[in-house]
Amino acid sequence: MKYILAIGCFIYASSGFTQINNSDIVNGITIFPVYHGSVVFDYNESTIYVDPHGGIEKFKGISDPDLILITHTHGDHLDLNTLAVLNTAHATFIVPEAVAKKIPSRYKNQLVILNNGNKKQIKEISVTALPMYNLPHDETARHKKGVGNGYIISLNNTRIYVSGDTEDIPEMRSLKDIDVAFVCMNLPYTMNIEQAADAVLEFQPKIIYPYHYRGRPDVSDINLFKKKVNDKNNNIDVRLRKWY
Repeated sequence: MKYILAIGCFIYASSGFTQINNSDIVNGITIFPVYHGSVVFDYNESTIYVDPHGGIEKFKGISDPDLILITHTHGDHLDLNTLAVLNTAHATFIVPEAVAKKIPSRYKNQLVILNNGNKKQIKEISVTALPMYNLPHDETARHKKGVGNGYIISLNNTRIYVSGDTEDIPEMRSLKDIDVAFVCMNLPYTMNIEQAADAVLEFQPKIIYPYHYRGRPDVSDINLFKKKVNDKNNNIDVRLRKWY
């Protein structure tokens, strides 16, 4: 499979940074790294928002959503203030049950509930919900199994994995044939770069974007993550983009 890359320059102007300048094109799919755990995919007049967060300025220059995927209920993923200012009138929401219970009633008729293992086809887009959770899987976990979703988005013969907030769980390590992956790496909520790199080396996506890497107190060293992956497998294309 041939990957076509278009990288915009990181441009700062008086109006501020816009995500148009941060985008890639992979197999005809435009990928916008937006902010933290928020990413947008645009293909063939379909625009998919994942965990829209950070306010409307973050989405400047990006088409209104046709499909919105939300991974879980935490405020940097289910951001009700950002949803309120986006034009979601024609959007379908795919969410886990826990999100459906917390989302305002005005969106209720737009919801499709997917729980772990469920799959939904919407036009040319196939979405599969996967587990996302912390280890050990017990009552101390910040993200409990079965509550939130990671997602595999399939369109234009391309399989895209978005991890949501997870550790290096067996369900991620056992993924197959992933073309593009977005993997989180912030402590103490998800995993460190060593765990993330080891998991990526096991499931071997063709392209990997580290995302969701601001933690407390530090921002994860994504350059070191890239080194850890490519020292062992230089065929994995690790792409570092501006998320903050």
